[in-house]
Amino acid sequence: MNHGAGGESMQDFLSKHIFSHLPAMESDVPLSSFDDSAVVDGIVFTTDGHTVKPLFFPGGDIGSLSVAGTVNDISVIGGQPLALSLSMIIEEGLDIDIVDRVMQSIGRTSQDCGVPVATGDTKVMEAGAIDQMVVVTSAVGRRSPYLDHNIAVAKDYRPVDSQWMTDDNVREGDAIIVSGTMGDHGVALLSFREGYGFESTLQSDVAPLNGLIESVLKVGGVTAMKDPTRGGLANTLNEWCHKSSVGMEVVDADIPRNDTVVNACDLLGIDPLSIGNEGKVVIACVPDMAEAVLKAVRSHPRGANAAMIGYATKKYDRVVVRTEMGGRRIMEAPVGDPVPRIC
Repeated sequence: MNHGAGGESMQDFLSKHIFSHLPAMESDVPLSSFDDSAVVDGIVFTTDGHTVKPLFFPGGDIGSLSVAGTVNDISVIGGQPLALSLSMIIEEGLDIDIVDRVMQSIGRTSQDCGVPVATGDTKVMEAGAIDQMVVVTSAVGRRSPYLDHNIAVAKDYRPVDSQWMTDDNVREGDAIIVSGTMGDHGVALLSFREGYGFESTLQSDVAPLNGLIESVLKVGGVTAMKDPTRGGLANTLNEWCHKSSVGMEVVDADIPRNDTVVNACDLLGIDPLSIGNEGKVVIACVPDMAEAVLKAVRSHPRGANAAMIGYATKKYDRVVVRTEMGGRRIMEAPVGDPVPRIC
């Protein structure tokens, strides 16, 4: 299970057993970059498989999750999502009402974010071959009309090497902003699945973020973005640290967390910063624009709890957390995911 959980085990598995068998290709953002989307001849492209269990959970379902997750992957690299493909593999005998509920959710979420489903495929497999339903969504997009402006603003303050919001574009001094509380999706789903009861006051954050990201690019100065899904904030920051060859220092008290999430994680012995989110974005931006970018995020309904949590720094070669007691600890990348099958 760790090989599909988004942490270090998955990265090692992909490098040795997946990517190593595929031919290299020239592109603006290639497969080998490990970014959330590829860019080929100016076309932004991504795909995502969804095996969430259960199909319906507080705040969302496999339908809204499949649309939001794929739209967000296109958006965080600086793309404007244009259309989705939808592939559904359905277990024989699944109640048709469940199929209708999932499709209603897909249609509603697609309409809300303005990204239509343009093509797809449907298969049915024998009972027991899969667990109810697997949904695979892909998306194509084009360069955001606001991305060039955003990069131009950043270049007023420092050189910017990449023409996209890639993981290797963070530099010393860049401010780190998160759009809201960490761990809501994973904890809400786990609690509902296992019957812990925390879901009575907690819902998944699943949501498409293309509107929020567009408003941020209009302000400008952003250098990298990522949605902290599998592996959570810890995995995102460690990926940036590794790919950009820069350390990070974040302040623990400044990282927004829902009290219910913190209490649940304390009870279960898991770290909320390693748990997946499905409606949040982590943003790196030049420090001179940090307040303006943070204001833009907070002005969007999905970013009301946004916060600036730290900076990139050459002082360290890893992610370091400053604790409330004034000490420092290392934020390690998760090996796997403490909450499997949440996306």
